[in-house]
Amino acid sequence: MEQVHELLDFYHAVHTSAKSRHCAKTGTRKPVPAGATQQRRLLLQGQVVQVIAAVGDICRGRNSKAIRKHRDYFVKNQTRMAYAKLMAMKLPIGSGAIESTVRRVINLRLKGSGLFWCRASAEAILLLRSYYKAGRWKMLKHMATSHLALLET
Repeated sequence: MEQVHELLDFYHAVHTSAKSRHCAKTGTRKPVPAGATQQRRLLLQGQVVQVIAAVGDICRGRNSKAIRKHRDYFVKNQTRMAYAKLMAMKLPIGSGAIESTVRRVINLRLKGSGLFWCRASAEAILLLRSYYKAGRWKMLKHMATSHLALLET
């Protein structure tokens, strides 16, 4: 079973979609083909290709370069927008949980009053903690001591 899922924050994707529609509204007089609700629904259903097509359809006028930038954002991150799959697995589609963890684990534990860390030490502690929390402590121990077996032979 796959343990790591790369995901682009759903709300950032929706925001980028809105920015592309705004560029189209201010750059041309043509109506925007897909509204915010429709594109949000398409993203949630895992139909990123349709969102890319909709953004590509409005890629005309004086702001076409900016709109193309938004379209390229969706093309580049298409594989990271599997929102329907992750929701079916009961996983979050926003980055709030990660941002909260960064605040609680890194900021509160490593940046506490009276604590001073050099960068290398802080990164090492975070690496050790991540192995421990992921249940891979024995694997880390094996990796750390495997060189001893090589020296003995």
